[in-house]
Amino acid sequence: MRDSILKVRDLTKNYGSKRVLDNVSFEIERGKIYGFIGENGAGKTTAIRAITGLSSPDRGQIELFGKSDRKGLTSARRKIGCLVESPILELNKTAKDNLMSQQLLYGNKDSVRADKLLDRVGLGDVKNKRVADFSLGMKQRLGIAISLINNPELLILDEPVNGLDPMGMVGVRELLISLCKDDGITIVISSHILAELYQLATDYIIISHGRIISTLSKDQLDNLCTTHIVMSTDHNDEALRILTGSGISTLDRDEDSIRIFDSVDTKDLSKLMYDHKILITHLSKHERSLEEYYIELLGRSA
Repeated sequence: MRDSILKVRDLTKNYGSKRVLDNVSFEIERGKIYGFIGENGAGKTTAIRAITGLSSPDRGQIELFGKSDRKGLTSARRKIGCLVESPILELNKTAKDNLMSQQLLYGNKDSVRADKLLDRVGLGDVKNKRVADFSLGMKQRLGIAISLINNPELLILDEPVNGLDPMGMVGVRELLISLCKDDGITIVISSHILAELYQLATDYIIISHGRIISTLSKDQLDNLCTTHIVMSTDHNDEALRILTGSGISTLDRDEDSIRIFDSVDTKDLSKLMYDHKILITHLSKHERSLEEYYIELLGRSA
């Protein structure tokens, strides 16, 4: 049974004459990590700001933890932790002092809780170090610690690995996977670094020009990006008919080539075409990356 903690329906937002969200709809299920993918200006941050209450949509509905009325949403948003773009930090203060200051916004001043959060994000050993001396990755970890102050059930992060070096990316990735798996926090990550998202997310929401163009799970993506054979011939229509007649059913066709997703040996394929006097002009094995799939989707939506 699906356990949807966030439902977005027909969300629309205009800035002047420009429509930045156009009837956006999607759901977030508990216990997963979602990659929210889109080019710059696609509408990712605008959608996040609407969900978290930082801005109001012109039209549409947001249901959060079963609440969709204004009062209910205000209460439900207390279960959200959010890091939109770069964390706002006081550089001349220590990591712990930054966390203690942020706690005051929630009416708390719990030193033990602050220590536990810093330990949880891997900053326990440097809690008394000035943030000005932190690396970018450490600052991002501190920002995530701040977003966890209210014990959120849903964590929304906007470009959390932007600008990080490879080691910083790995550290933040491992932290987020652990927060989901070990702490039961559902996570939505907006990012344009698709290779990193592929190693992190369980599900994907792809947005372009203010519209959702695809929602799919990691398993569905893997099936779409699985190794396949790309073949071009001098008579593609006839080659397609021969392949289908030979029991090869998992096929896709574009203007110039045929993609074969069934498990077929290239030698057997070459012999089949030779026996039917079809000349193969191109034959190669190919595996689409998330980037390639995304670019293909953009081409289709355009």
